Amino acid sequence: MPITYDEVRAFALCLPLVANGTSYGYPCLKANGKFLTRLKEDGDSLVLPGVPFEEREMLIEAAPEAFYVTDHYRNYPMVLARLSAVEAGTVTRLLARHWRACVPKKVARAHDEGA
Repeated sequence: MPITYDEVRAFALCLPLVANGTSYGYPCLKANGKFLTRLKEDGDSLVLPGVPFEEREMLIEAAPEAFYVTDHYRNYPMVLARLSAVEAGTVTRLLARHWRACVPKKVARAHDEGA
């Protein structure tokens, strides 16, 4: 089932240290002040950082209607996801993983323990 940016935002804002922001004039989310994700200009694509190149290629090969990369992002460990085509669970898993890389380990641990 696809996901909307409002649903992405609601999920992310439930994680500690996540805040709304803007990037290049478009809505974005930051975790502990670090870039977590942003909506692209087309209003349907989400920038998902923290995706290793090999994983990105597998995602694009498995679901080219949902995942892609542009020349601008080719040299960075990121993938673009079409919200209208991507599975919600995949987006939330990728965001949660990158969130863990952005916040202090003790914050992630406390979140996992339900504190």
